[in-house]
Amino acid sequence: MEKLKQRIREEGKIRGTNELLKVDSFLNHQMDTAFLAELGQAFREKFDGCQVDKILTIETSGIGIAVAAAPAFGNVPVLFAKKNKTKNIAGDVFISQAESFTQDRRPYNIFVSKEFLKAGEKVLLMDDFLANGSALAALLDIAQQAGAQVVGAAIVIEKTFQPGGRLLRDKGIRVESLARIASMSEETGVVFAD
Repeated sequence: MEKLKQRIREEGKIRGTNELLKVDSFLNHQMDTAFLAELGQAFREKFDGCQVDKILTIETSGIGIAVAAAPAFGNVPVLFAKKNKTKNIAGDVFISQAESFTQDRRPYNIFVSKEFLKAGEKVLLMDDFLANGSALAALLDIAQQAGAQVVGAAIVIEKTFQPGGRLLRDKGIRVESLARIASMSEETGVVFAD
C-alpha cells in the first residue's frame, strides 16, 4: 500500500539497534482514524472472498487497527487477547505465551475467554507489526485451542528481515502485509521489500 509506505518514510522513526520502527504518530499511539479505516479496506481487498466471522488481535496496539478494519468485513466482532488475567475475565480461558519485542523479549501470558471464541469460527488474526512472530504465534495457538479456523493474518507492517513472517507461512498461515520492510537503519532509512 503506497500511502502507508509514504507515511512510514515521512513519519517513521528508527530507534536503537535499527530493529525498532516508531510509527506512533499515526498507527499505534496517536491514531489517524481515517487512515486506519483505509488500512481496514486494504485488508478487506487482500482477503477478498474469505469469510471472516471474527477478528482476533492482541492488546494494545492491535485493537485500534482491528476496530477500524471491522466495518470493511461487515462489522464482525473484534476479540482481543488480554495480557493480564483480570477480574473481568471470569471462568474458563484460553492461555498462550508470547514474548514482547518492544519490551526486551520478556515472556507474558495472553488470555481469551472461552465464551467469545468458538470451534468452527473463521478468524482473521490482525496486528500492527510482524517481526519475530511471537504474538501472532500465541494468537494462532489460542485459535487452535478453541477449534477456530484461522483464515489468515493481516499485518500492517512486516519486517521481512526478521523470521516471524516465514515462520507463520511455514505453518501454512496466509500472511498479508500492507508494507513489507527489507531493511532499515538510522543512516539509510527504510527499504521496502516490494
